[in-house]
Amino acid sequence: MTLDPVVLFFLLGLAAALARSDLKLPPALYETLSVFLLIAIGLKGGVALAKLGSATVLWQALLVIGLSALLALVAFGVLRLRLARPDAAATAAHYGSVSVVTFAVASSYLTRQGISYEPQLTVFLAVMEMPALIVGVVLARLGAQGQVAWGRLAHEVLLGKSMVLLLGGLLIGYLAGPEGMKSLSPLYVDLFKPVLSLFLLEMGLVTAGKLAGLRAQGVFVALFALLTPPVFAVVGALTGQGMGLSTGGVMLLATLCASSSYIAAPAAMRIAVPEANPAVSLAASLGVTFPFNLLVGIPLYAWLARTLTA
Repeated sequence: MTLDPVVLFFLLGLAAALARSDLKLPPALYETLSVFLLIAIGLKGGVALAKLGSATVLWQALLVIGLSALLALVAFGVLRLRLARPDAAATAAHYGSVSVVTFAVASSYLTRQGISYEPQLTVFLAVMEMPALIVGVVLARLGAQGQVAWGRLAHEVLLGKSMVLLLGGLLIGYLAGPEGMKSLSPLYVDLFKPVLSLFLLEMGLVTAGKLAGLRAQGVFVALFALLTPPVFAVVGALTGQGMGLSTGGVMLLATLCASSSYIAAPAAMRIAVPEANPAVSLAASLGVTFPFNLLVGIPLYAWLARTLTA
C-alpha cells in the first residue's frame, strides 16, 4: 500500500532539515495553516452533527468524547513513567485524539470489502479530536510550579486559540448545515489535503530540528507507539460492540481509538504547550503508529470487529 502524499510531504521536510537544506516556511504561514486546519476539522464535525441530530447519536457522541479523554489519561500515565510532564501531556493528547488520514484509509478498506458502517462515525471522528487536547493542556498546566490558578487554567483551556477555532468551527458547521456550507466547501473541503501537505512539510522541518531530544527516550517512545494502538483498538471495539454498532462501525471506532492525531494535536499543542518537544509526539504518531496502523493495524481491527460481531 502506497503512503498518503501528505505523509510524504512530512518526510520531505524531515529529509530536507536533516540534509541541512535552507528550506523554511515563514512563521506567519505556519500560523495560517494551523488556523485553517483547526477550523476545517470543526466545520466538518458540525455539518455531520447537523445531518444526524437524533438522541441516539447524541449519547453515542458523548460516550466517545469520554472515551477520548480516558485514552489520553491512560496514555499520560504510561508516558509519565519516562517522559517529562509537558512531553507526556502533549503526546497523550495525540493518542487520545484521532487521525483523519487513518480513518479515511480504514473507511476505504471497508468500501473495498463491501462492508457498510454507520454515518455517525464521521461525527465521532470530529468530536474525538477535542477532548484529548483539553486533557493534554490541563495535564501539562497542572505540573507548573506553585499553586494552580484554576480560573486562569479554565480560561486557557476553553478559550485558547486552538479550542476556540475547533469549537467555533463545530458550532458554525452545525448552525449552517450542509446547504449553508456548500459555498465554503471549495476552501475548507477541497483544499483540506493540499493545506495539510504544507502543514506536514513544516512539521517535518520542526521534528528534524528536535530529534536530538528524542534519543534519550527513543526506545521507550517507539515501544509505546507500537503497543498502544492494538490495546486502544480493543477498547474501542468493545465500546462499539456495546453501543450496538455494525461490524464496519466497530472496526472504524477501533481504528479511531488506535490512531493518533498529527493534524489538530500538533497544531493545538504547539500553541498551548510550547515547552513540549514536538519530536517526541510526532516521532511516535507519524514515525511508528501511523505506518503500523496503515500496514498491519487496519486489517487486524477488521478481523477483531468481525470476531466480536459474529
